[in-house]
Amino acid sequence: MRIRVCVVGKPKLGYAKAGVEEYSSRLNKTGRFELVQVREGKQNEESLRLLEASQSYLRVVLDERGELADTLSLHKKLLDWELHGEKGVAFLIGGANGHTEELRRRADWLLSLSRFTLQHELALVVLLEQLYRIETLKRGEPYHR
Repeated sequence: MRIRVCVVGKPKLGYAKAGVEEYSSRLNKTGRFELVQVREGKQNEESLRLLEASQSYLRVVLDERGELADTLSLHKKLLDWELHGEKGVAFLIGGANGHTEELRRRADWLLSLSRFTLQHELALVVLLEQLYRIETLKRGEPYHR
């Protein structure tokens, strides 16, 4: 199953650039990962761009109001979708102003990484690390202890 991460803008903060480069590089080795960065703009424009970038994928919208999940439950959710024949899942991360209500309504799942409001660049790094962790679980590697 393909994994697409759609995010508004490119990381500007040093730690975020480094984290995105590190985990994107690791995930790219699977051949099923894609990072799509959409242009920043007004909130409604960003949401439309994210919806367009995630067309034909199941949409997982990262939002602080979403369901909290741990690594193993996210892993199980992805496996279940794959077993049911889903071709791809897109994770959507908004910009500084978050998502529009329309984008939230069009989500297949609202996921929260934390009850804290996370800066979107930090949320991207956390998500990429978790996706990498799940890949290592699938391969039986010791990264997840």
